[in-house]
Amino acid sequence: MNILLIGSGGREHALAWAISASPLCERLYAAPGNPGMEECAICAAVDATDHPAVIAFCRENEIDFVVVGPEAPLVAGLVDDLAAAGIKAFGPSRAAAQLEGSKGYTKDLCQEFSIPTAAYRRFTDAAAARAYVREQGAPIVIKADGLAAGKGVVVAMTLEDALAAVDAIFAGSVGEAGHEVVVEQFLEGEEASFFALCDGTTAIPLISAQDHKRAFDGDKGPNTGGMGAYSPAPIMTPEMEERVMETIIRPTVRAMAARGTPFKGVLFAGLMITRDGPQLIEYNVRFGDPETQVLMPRLRSDLLPALIASADGVLSTISLRWKSDAALCVVMATKGYPGSFPRGSEIRDLAKAASLDDVLVFHAGTKRSGDHILANGGRVLGITASGKSVAEAQKRAYEAVDLIDWPEGFSRRDIGWRAIGKA
Repeated sequence: MNILLIGSGGREHALAWAISASPLCERLYAAPGNPGMEECAICAAVDATDHPAVIAFCRENEIDFVVVGPEAPLVAGLVDDLAAAGIKAFGPSRAAAQLEGSKGYTKDLCQEFSIPTAAYRRFTDAAAARAYVREQGAPIVIKADGLAAGKGVVVAMTLEDALAAVDAIFAGSVGEAGHEVVVEQFLEGEEASFFALCDGTTAIPLISAQDHKRAFDGDKGPNTGGMGAYSPAPIMTPEMEERVMETIIRPTVRAMAARGTPFKGVLFAGLMITRDGPQLIEYNVRFGDPETQVLMPRLRSDLLPALIASADGVLSTISLRWKSDAALCVVMATKGYPGSFPRGSEIRDLAKAASLDDVLVFHAGTKRSGDHILANGGRVLGITASGKSVAEAQKRAYEAVDLIDWPEGFSRRDIGWRAIGKA
């Protein structure tokens, strides 16, 4: 099969690494891809926002299957346009992608179908939102309704911070994503990421992971797109995973089918494990980043048939096997991220880091300049290692990080601390 993978981040590099290993994959293209993906895919300068151009590329290169990595093309309806052109693709329709495209949509669905989630209110007026925040008090959570690249959520521990977040979002701090604000109850507990493949009626669980959203050690600083992850998440016991499937994932699949917008693709549930059980924080409608960088090294089965089965509606025929080893990913970011940051600094000794046993270097925000690799984004690299335990994987990952010569970059030094503390 000829496969086209849409995207250019660390998630897509990890997916490309897994898909390229499938015996079914004859040729893998990545649009636009990144320098790291050149080792396992043919990178093509195709703009994913130009749907006719994507369709033309698929026809010219006899693409049999398209895997859409990021959320923006899904919310924009790329899968719908590909289907209309007779091209099979992995990912939800535009209507089903509202689960990520609108936090208010998801909260309303949870309320209608009794899916456990935090209490909330939706607002299109700043004054009304401010009044509600004052009424509720802090801590409280302020969210932009739309896509904001992981930067539209403020967990406000003080009333002042909450009011400032409302004002900033309505003032345009996250662009169009902030046309509406969702104000949520603050939940106490431990966060976890849980993934399930869906085909419209059937959902099969993947494995759990835990992300580190805050920029700095000790879970300090602003929220980011993710500074690292590890798998498995100790809090997600087999019993807890089944509880999540029974109370959150399967009811969501049934709800979307009942609404006439069946969900096909991967449901990525951001969870809070509270004293009362798992609660849904939010849904993403694609694989996580950086969670995918720890899920793919743990997958023993061939990924590609599972993605195809999701698109074809035959997931009930698929069974996935996983390695018992743990995996841990440390994100290296440009200094200044998640605020403003420079681009173009050179990154050296990547090959030295990648040569270590059980280490993979996934590119995210990089570009090539001749023989040199330059930083071209906020989150730039995902250094991923496997080990018998999270502690062993952490040790290997930081050994690799320390081999990389990039003075303009930084990383957290405590990825995996929660799991290691429980060991």
